[in-house]
Amino acid sequence: MKVAFIGLGVMGYPMAGHLQKAGHDVCVYNRSEAKAQQWQAEFSGRFATTPALAAAGCDIVFCCVGNDDDVRQVVLGEQGIFAGMPKGSILVDHTTASAKVARELADISAKQGQYFLDAPVSGGQAGAENGVLTVMVGGEQAIFDKTQPVMDAYARFSQLMGAVGSGQLAKMVNQICFVNTVQGLAEGLNFAQKAGLDTDKLLDTIGKGAAGSWQMDNRGKTMCTGDFDFGFAVDWVRKDLAIAFEEAEKLGADLTVTKQLDGYYQEIQENGGNRWDTSSLISRFKDSGYKK
Repeated sequence: MKVAFIGLGVMGYPMAGHLQKAGHDVCVYNRSEAKAQQWQAEFSGRFATTPALAAAGCDIVFCCVGNDDDVRQVVLGEQGIFAGMPKGSILVDHTTASAKVARELADISAKQGQYFLDAPVSGGQAGAENGVLTVMVGGEQAIFDKTQPVMDAYARFSQLMGAVGSGQLAKMVNQICFVNTVQGLAEGLNFAQKAGLDTDKLLDTIGKGAAGSWQMDNRGKTMCTGDFDFGFAVDWVRKDLAIAFEEAEKLGADLTVTKQLDGYYQEIQENGGNRWDTSSLISRFKDSGYKK
């Protein structure tokens, strides 16, 4: 298919590359043109100087930027995606954003004869690079069915969760669950270190039992060595949690423990760990020895 990819960050850059390698005709746009040129040199695709030009004539336009404001800017601007997308084409927004902005864009696209899916992803930078992301989608079944085979270029699993906005709501649940898992892992590993256990042997053992998790398999050993450079930064998780807290307020959902963990991440920010990844929760322990 003829597709566009808007936003070449740590996630979008490899995702767009997988689309090109899968045989699609890909045109990219990035606010920093140098990054778009770099992508073109690596993957032999095309780049455009505005989102509208990238989206022109495309069957599907993918977007992965920072937050609600970024989404509105690249989609609704005078040279935005909707200005270039033809009627009948589909915008798939992979940004982790609010359900509110998803519904807003779906309403606008419908009035213009276009289609919209909110489709945040999970799996982090490694998942994007290896093409094994999980995609949570909100929108119409028929539109999802058209896009799913294309998303398979970088996703190992994608699921339609319900109407527009449902993908973003599912991603909020994902973020709530994983930060709580990371804190449990951090506390357990700190306990193990104090007890003098061999943490490599420990992780290899308990990872095969009820305590096992993606976080343990992928971040356990690096948490013990104080390596926190794995892409999904503390700044970004706090952005995601703020979206979840706003939605929880509307729903009357209790996120007491998650709010406490958000405060822990704030401490890490204040100590200079903004760009550390989310496994850095273990650094909060006073005797951890991990310093920014």
